[in-house]
Amino acid sequence: PAPGPAPQPGPDGVALRRPGDRRDDAHDPGPDHRVAPAPADPAPAPGPATRNASRPCPRCRADNPQERRLCQRCGAQLGDPAQAPGQNRLSWWRRLFGRDRDRVLEAGSRPRHRTWPRPRLALPLTLLILLAAAYFARSQLSDALTFTQDQTGKPEALRPADARASSEAGGHRAGAAFDGFTNRYWSPADTGPATGQYLEATFEEPVRLRKLLVISGRSANQDEFLTQARPAELTVTLFTADGERSTKAVNLKDQPGQQTFDVRGSDVVRVRLTVDAAYGESAKRRVAVAEVEFFGRR
Repeated sequence: PAPGPAPQPGPDGVALRRPGDRRDDAHDPGPDHRVAPAPADPAPAPGPATRNASRPCPRCRADNPQERRLCQRCGAQLGDPAQAPGQNRLSWWRRLFGRDRDRVLEAGSRPRHRTWPRPRLALPLTLLILLAAAYFARSQLSDALTFTQDQTGKPEALRPADARASSEAGGHRAGAAFDGFTNRYWSPADTGPATGQYLEATFEEPVRLRKLLVISGRSANQDEFLTQARPAELTVTLFTADGERSTKAVNLKDQPGQQTFDVRGSDVVRVRLTVDAAYGESAKRRVAVAEVEFFGRR
């Protein structure tokens, strides 16, 4: 058969073979003579940043990229990677009273901010300390409560259960000074200055005395006031349920009407008023006390 047309060269300058053509080894070197591709560049050796690919959070222990400064899970501040492990660990007292150190938050959430953290051991310990302090200071607390009541509350009238005197003139017994009437009075049996004569009131139960009211003379009326002698100085003696006593000197003005004095005592069961001096004394006059009243609390 007649030879066909010569094959046309391909794009790379090598003639294309037709089916049935013999391979020319000069033009086709074969797979054994092909050039191998150049090897790829070797991977760089891992450095310190590649070996430590993450930064653990000191709070929730979540892994974070090296470039982050805040934890992507809980928002806590990440420590310097150059610091030693455990350098960002919280102090023992913050770990003891920390309320969220073991709770792991979800991604994208932040811990709720509280002005006052919820205590764990602080509240029970505080209550125990307060209870112990209240037990050892119970007497002081009682005195403080009594003082507050006396300062804020109005004192009430304290009526004695019994009255007696060192001596009594006829018709002017000791009870007349505590009956609530100013036209009846107590006088000792003897006339004159009545130094050392006393008037005494007894309470049925202990009281807290705060004030003493005295109306001297035979009456609160001006025209009757000067007809008898009047006490000028009194010694007030307070007797307590424990047998203790305390005294206070009281100076009265020579005028009709009531005169009030601060006389304080606790657990008082008996009060004695002793005459030390008198106004208008004479051999024909007796010292007179029209009324005595007590104020305080039971």
